[in-house]
Amino acid sequence: MSDEHKPHDDHGQTPDTRHDTPETQAPEAVVTPEEPVADTPEAPPVDAVEEPVEAPAPVEPAVTETPAPEAVEPAAEEITAAHEEPAPEEPAPAAEEPIPAETVAIGSAAAAVTVAAASQPEKRPVWSDDGDAPFEDVDTTPVYARTKKSKKAKPAKKEPTGFFGELWEIAKTIAVALLIALVLRVLLFQPFTIPSASMEPNLYQGDYIVVSKWSYGYSKHSIIGSPSIFDGRILEQTPKRGDIVVFKLPSDNKTDYIKRLIGLPGDRVQMIDNVLHINGQAVRDVVVSPPDLTDAFDRPITQLDETFPDGSKTYRIQDFGPGNLLDDTPVFIVPQGQYFMMGDNRDNSIDSRVDPAQSGVGLVPAENLIGKAEIILFSWNEGASLRNPVTWFSKVRLSRWFKVLH
Repeated sequence: MSDEHKPHDDHGQTPDTRHDTPETQAPEAVVTPEEPVADTPEAPPVDAVEEPVEAPAPVEPAVTETPAPEAVEPAAEEITAAHEEPAPEEPAPAAEEPIPAETVAIGSAAAAVTVAAASQPEKRPVWSDDGDAPFEDVDTTPVYARTKKSKKAKPAKKEPTGFFGELWEIAKTIAVALLIALVLRVLLFQPFTIPSASMEPNLYQGDYIVVSKWSYGYSKHSIIGSPSIFDGRILEQTPKRGDIVVFKLPSDNKTDYIKRLIGLPGDRVQMIDNVLHINGQAVRDVVVSPPDLTDAFDRPITQLDETFPDGSKTYRIQDFGPGNLLDDTPVFIVPQGQYFMMGDNRDNSIDSRVDPAQSGVGLVPAENLIGKAEIILFSWNEGASLRNPVTWFSKVRLSRWFKVLH
């Protein structure tokens, strides 16, 4: 055990015997007790703070945590004065209070950060493309920690006002309406006006009909002007026998015609004694009109309901009786990719029974099909005119409005 930790035995001793000089020893403030030794019972363990020992000269305590020692006796001052005046000694500096380890660690870390920041070059703030306030540095900020900033709103374009502004708004409205109409006309529906009597009694001159464009697919003739941008048909579907079809006249690919489809590819079509024959079988017909029915030229008219040999469809036709030019024809064999068309007004129709060389229609290629006639939208009698508003009411045929075609 070292001397400084051994218990001191102050019994029977004087200050002169215990201390040689005032500078060599400093009073202990706290004595750490140890286990008592069995051989020396007269030295009990010290478990309390001892009174500080009077020193002959004022000396600063070695340990700052202990209370300051009491003032020394006047006699000590006289003894010191009796000696030869020594050189004045500077009082011993007080021991500094120990700094906690946590404070030292925090200070060291702060100093390291300051040094690192000073050694790195200064980074300029990152600005967005729109020139607004800087945001986080994308090189050092994690993706999940970056904030999303809305782009700076751009100033609205200045629209014309006044008279020219109104004209501009009207022009935009018309342009949008025309664009929508164009899309509908090319892809969905197209309106047509019936100009002749070749499809009576089902379609009359002055009827306004709607044709579905998707029924048979799309070809170059589905587009306004029939531009040669592709050949054949897109999304082609085979028409059915008995459909009322709008098509381009094969001889010029410009004129719109409307007829009923009679012969499909591979069929044999012939008129024998005013009776239609398909593949050698006569089409059944039943007279449905009164006997005194006449046309505008006082010719007798007969209306009949025809039914195809396979029973697939029944429709009404109109005829002037036997003995007319087209009541007897040769056999027409319909090749692949073409169709045979006839008008419902049999003796007043130029159709596939007439050769194109004689200003007829002839066989119609599949590419020339435009669409299927679906419904009569409006109808006016002959003589109605857009220039005369009175005829809009006097010539109207309300009984034919919204009539579905068969």
